[in-house]
Amino acid sequence: MSAASDLIAQIKPNGHDFSGLHQRMQWYIDQEITSCCMSLVLNGLDIVDYKTFGYMDLESKTPLRDDAIYRMYSNSKIVTSVAAMILLERGAYSLDDPLEKHLPEFANMQVLNSNAATITDTQPAERSMTPRQLLSHSAGLSYGFIEPEHVLDAAYLGGGLNILGDYDEPLAQLSERLGKFPLAYQPGSSWRYSLATDVTARLVEVLSGQTFNAFLEDNIFGPLGMSDTGFHVPTDKQDRFTTMYAGVDPLDPMKPGLVKADDPHNGVYSQPRKLLSGGGGLVSTTQDYLTFIRTLINGGEWQGTRLLKSATLDAMRTNQLAPGVGVAFPMWAMPGTVFGLGFALREEVTEGDSAHAKDEYFWGGMAGTHSWMAPTANLAGMCFTQRMPGFWHPFSHEFRAQAYASVD
Repeated sequence: MSAASDLIAQIKPNGHDFSGLHQRMQWYIDQEITSCCMSLVLNGLDIVDYKTFGYMDLESKTPLRDDAIYRMYSNSKIVTSVAAMILLERGAYSLDDPLEKHLPEFANMQVLNSNAATITDTQPAERSMTPRQLLSHSAGLSYGFIEPEHVLDAAYLGGGLNILGDYDEPLAQLSERLGKFPLAYQPGSSWRYSLATDVTARLVEVLSGQTFNAFLEDNIFGPLGMSDTGFHVPTDKQDRFTTMYAGVDPLDPMKPGLVKADDPHNGVYSQPRKLLSGGGGLVSTTQDYLTFIRTLINGGEWQGTRLLKSATLDAMRTNQLAPGVGVAFPMWAMPGTVFGLGFALREEVTEGDSAHAKDEYFWGGMAGTHSWMAPTANLAGMCFTQRMPGFWHPFSHEFRAQAYASVD
């Protein structure tokens, strides 16, 4: 059975009207704000709506395939977090271990002083970083591209850590590099989106004795049958690989117009890379990622394959941040949001939100691959585009609002 017929065959209409959602996602294609879009809504474990919009590429206008391969970017983080929790269940480490017990490069860390003007304006860390803090982005690491004027991000970029650019070293080297920079704050005291999930991927390598891609294949992708998920797209699959575009004005996400940003055949995913980025390196398909999401919704098991215990997933969906600390980006407001072990958690419903959104757990990718799961509503959604930047883009909010409105 083809991917198209398989996904369509799985749809179980529940009497709700998703035409408004379809019209709005098509509008983003018609306005040349996105080149493609896949939207999928689950009620429980059942697909109640699924549709594709737009094109594999704007040049040929080939319709978006049901088996299209997408750059997942930071949706990779959820997979990496699950990998780390698999090893936790096996007793390989403790969430509150000093990180240097497993990764010696993070011993004796320095922390930037408040309002530091230089990278050497530091004080000793008061405590060790921990795996719990890595998984919740509260360890004190940074990313380099989110606040390029910040003294730490500028130091990352100046030190060759341009993670969105041409940086390509194995996880071991990335981890060693990061250990030489100070932290943004005392471990556990705040929240900052960061390369922590890539360090988590290195932790998986050290604890398992495998390369990160081998561990994922042996413990997640292989057992779940996720045959199109990995860190590059082989030549024989590149016709199924979407083209990625960037908006003509990064500061105006709703301005029509797109320019090619990555090509399926000669872009950065066309050959294996040294960096097996747990934070953003995976490619996947609708069917593969749907299988993964269903496993999470179903308490860690899908069709006879168990990845995690239900209690472990409950812990992942529990706030791990210090009291009063929430998720905060300089460019995106995320009120009422905290962070668990790999997921953002919607702790409070904000004005204009569905009441059913409370306790939703979610994340998304920079190129516009979003997934969220709402246990209160027994609802989940996946919405994939290939637009840079596409995280926290208006299309993802409208998809989510329309999905809730369709079943409210």
